[in-house]
This record gives sequence, structure tokens and C-alpha cells, in this order.
Amino acid sequence: MYRNLTVAVVVPAYNEEGFVGDVIDDLPAFVDRAYVVDDGSTDATWNEIREHADARNATHDGRFDDLVVPIRHESNRGVGGAIKTGYQRAREEEIDATAVLGGDDQMDPRVLTKYIDPIADGVADYTKGNRFSRSDHWERMPRFRLLGNVVLSYLTKIASGYWGTMDSQNGYTAISLQALQETDIEGMYEYYGYCNDLLVRLNAADVRVADVPRSSEYAYTEGWKSHIDYTEYIPECR
Repeated sequence: MYRNLTVAVVVPAYNEEGFVGDVIDDLPAFVDRAYVVDDGSTDATWNEIREHADARNATHDGRFDDLVVPIRHESNRGVGGAIKTGYQRAREEEIDATAVLGGDDQMDPRVLTKYIDPIADGVADYTKGNRFSRSDHWERMPRFRLLGNVVLSYLTKIASGYWGTMDSQNGYTAISLQALQETDIEGMYEYYGYCNDLLVRLNAADVRVADVPRSSEYAYTEGWKSHIDYTEYIPECR
């Protein structure tokens, strides 16, 4: 628990062999539940998830019998579909705050509390990273990705109505149980455009959203890779 809130983490993973195990190993001690979703991987991701889950669960002593819950999609549904599966499980288990940590190990778990604090303080029910709040936060981003994110962020401002937010494509997020209960999670788009679609659905449910300044330094280190094909992604955003 963290500040009297039960905390879960959803870890979407598609072909993240060599990365997802580190995400499981580095989960903060206050996390009560981790739903690690293998989204139809074709490499050894599923075996890695089970191996590291068994190791963490063997030493776990907390609210739930197991810390890590391995979940497997038989076919690839997209990162939004994997997150949806985790959200649904968190809602069923009535977890107070649920964050997302990518299976590619690009999100620093040491700053997870920054995303939960606004929820614990009662000032927001959905928090998301923002790499554009300071110039030194986005300077490590590849130029093509920086431009794509800026364009998509402004398009999402128009579509979602959240004019005060930026970096809509940022996947480091946390959501409250109330927001999960009141938002149409079932209808959420399942491919990479999920982040834009979810903001629209959150606005329809009158959910308070807050940006959390996030550095890009941790993400774009040696071995960084992207699964996004912008020629397919941008036409899908709406």
C-alpha cells in the first residue's frame, strides 16, 4: 500500500524478452498487485514473465497471496487491449490506484509515487507523464518522435477537451478506482491510439486529469526500441 491506497501496476508486454523480467524485478515494495499481460508474444516473453513472477511471488508477503499475476492473450490485441485487461482485473479486485509500466522497461519505477500522489491527495483521478514541461525532459527524445508527439498532442487536445494537458502519447499513467468504474473501459480502443481514445472517454465521464512532469532520459537509453509505425498510427488517431 501507499498512503493508505492499494496500488496495482499493469505491465503490457509484446515481444519484450530481455526487458519484461527487469520490470517485474524492479517493482516497488509498496505495489500490492502487478498484472503482467503477455499480448500474444512470439518470442520467449511468456516464459520470462512466469520465471520472474515465480521468483517475486516466492518472497512476497502482502495483501494478496501473489504480487505478480501473469496473464496471457492467445493472440495480439495491441497495447491498449493489454492495458484494458489489466484495468478490468484491477477494477474487479477494487484496487484504489492502478498505474501502467511498459514491459519494455522504459518507465522508471522509482518515480511511480509521483503519479499516485495526486490521486491520494484527491486532486485528480487520472495522471499521465508529460515530457514537455521542461526542455531538459524532452531533449533525449529522437527528433522524429518529438515531432510526432507534439502533433498528436495538439490533435488530442481538440478531440478530448483536456486543453491543459500535453504529451498525450505518454504511457506512464495512473488511474483511480472511481475513474475505472465510471469510464467506458470496455469500449477503449486497443491499438496504440488507446491513449487518445481513453482521454476522450475520461472527459465524457468528467474525470479530473493531471500531468506529471517526466524526464525522457530513463526511456531513451542504450537498447531503446519502438514498436510504433507512425504511418499506421497517425491515421488511426481520431
